[in-house]
Amino acid sequence: MYQSDFTKFMNDYLDKHPEVEQQRRDLRLTLWDRKVDLEDQRRWKESRVAQKPYVYQPE
Repeated sequence: MYQSDFTKFMNDYLDKHPEVEQQRRDLRLTLWDRKVDLEDQRRWKESRVAQKPYVYQPE
């Protein structure tokens, strides 16, 4: 089965550094296992400023 050079490199690296996998999992949990604050989301959406469709203006 074909594997790119990058895939081979990453597999080799992860075999030599098993702690990286645990760090990756820990960091992923900080992003995905959060409670959503609906009030914060509402305020964020209300505070957005509408952008013009074409923002580049030649001088």
